[in-house]
Parts: sequence; structure tokens; C-alpha cells
Amino acid sequence: METVNAHPAEVGVPAPDFELQDQHGTPVRLSRFRGRKVVLVFYPLAFTGVCHAELAALRDHPIGDAQVLTVSVDSVFTHRAWADREGYRFPMLSDFWPHGQVARAYGVFDEEKGFALRGTFIIDGEGVIRWSVVNPVSSARDIADYVKALAAIS
Repeated sequence: METVNAHPAEVGVPAPDFELQDQHGTPVRLSRFRGRKVVLVFYPLAFTGVCHAELAALRDHPIGDAQVLTVSVDSVFTHRAWADREGYRFPMLSDFWPHGQVARAYGVFDEEKGFALRGTFIIDGEGVIRWSVVNPVSSARDIADYVKALAAIS
């Protein structure tokens, strides 16, 4: 089993704000979603098996009124090709350059491999992290856990 050597951003603290481009090249700033819950999902790389299963689950099983934002170090162009092929409609954000900067801010960047671990952060309407989970690259997350965590946040 892989070990996770991350020090993820802590629950109860303000979520680090950022601006990244989505799969269409449109800038997306986290703070723009104040007033809404956000499910921020980091994943290692596009077009890989576990990542595909996780993002397909997010596509196929709505998780309420929360805004889903996904982040990887893949380029905008890779995200666009993957989103078009798979029908992903949520913003797929490119943490390509500076390479992994946002993943580092959330404590989920694997420096040896050069990509993010499977980290998910649920952020409330005031911009505070209320729940998180970080899994090794080989270990998928269950969106049912996101639904439960979202329900517990008022």
C-alpha cells in the first residue's frame, strides 16, 4: 500500500484562494463561489483508470447544489479533450503552471511524482474548509462520502 506523505490544508481554516483556467481557457477563481458550497477535487492525471471512474461518478451522480471543481496538473488542452470525450460539464482546472502550485497550497502535491494526490476538500459558503480526505494515488474516493459531508454542513 502506498503511503500518503501529504500535510493537507486543515479543516476549519480558510481555503487558499486561487485562480486557474478551466478546460475552455476561462479563468475560474475559488472566491467567486462564496455563498455556495464547493467540492474541490484534486486528481493525479487525466485519461487514467481511477481518475476516470471518480470523475464519471461526479458526472453521473449529482451531489446537490454544491459547485464541483476538479484540479490536476494536466494542461487546459488535455482537460478539454477529456471533457469533450467523457461529457464532463464541471470546471476542470489546470494546475499546469506554476506546476502544482494550487495542489501545494492544499498540501496534496506529490513532489516525487509531480502530480496531486487524491485530495478532496469541501468548502462552505464563507470559504472555510469543512471536510477533507486525501487518498493515495491508487485508492479511489467514494462520492457518497461527499454527499454525507455536504449534508452535515449548514
